[in-house]
Amino acid sequence: MRKTKKQECKAPKLLVDTEELKQMLCAGRAVAVRIGTDAEAKVQSGRRVLWNVKKVQKYIDMISE
Repeated sequence: MRKTKKQECKAPKLLVDTEELKQMLCAGRAVAVRIGTDAEAKVQSGRRVLWNVKKVQKYIDMISE
């Protein structure tokens, strides 16, 4: 299988992969996936899993109050 190519873009990202989600949350894989799943932010295209950034941010704002 070919490795996914990362493209640099200047626009704000709508979707991120699990590695980027981990970096955004400053958390490990298990916590990042749990937060993404609880936020119902998972977008699956074939075998690739991406996370909706807006839903994750909204979920974090909701649970932090």
